[in-house]
Amino acid sequence: MDIRTRLISTAEQLFDRYGFTATGMDRLTQATGISSRTLYKHVGSKNGLMAAVLNERDRRFHRFVGADSVDALFEALETWFAQEGARGCLFLRAWGETGGGVPEIAEAMARHKQRLRQRIDEIVVAEIGRRDDELAEAILLLFEGATHAATYRGGAAVDGARRAAHRLIESARAP
Repeated sequence: MDIRTRLISTAEQLFDRYGFTATGMDRLTQATGISSRTLYKHVGSKNGLMAAVLNERDRRFHRFVGADSVDALFEALETWFAQEGARGCLFLRAWGETGGGVPEIAEAMARHKQRLRQRIDEIVVAEIGRRDDELAEAILLLFEGATHAATYRGGAAVDGARRAAHRLIESARAP
């Protein structure tokens, strides 16, 4: 594994567990076994590192959530939590910790959320045969809500969101 990949992977684990603000550069250099000079050479700044972490997570997440149905979407979320842990959305957590004032983080979050919305738009079309922005927005909110509620409710949050999404899809299919 090259230095940049190791750095991003380790930083993601630390940011996800401890948060962006609480993860200092000393902790990062110690955990990665690289000097601060090397760290800055590869990512430029802590903000740059967080943006790189978010961009890598976005890539992995969207490759993982290549769902074509509401069932598959929420099943992928359950599997993601089983593999990655259920600590809420790292994008929103980083954005919230920085007050939305770090452009690199705000851009990474906006890009991730836009891609998620596009995926859900595609699922809605596959499920009901037409575009329905209101339905897609409702499913997005169920997905986001389940992501956060799973931190304290576990898989029950995802299951409840899945059932609600199914009811919405069925209502949209009705004549």
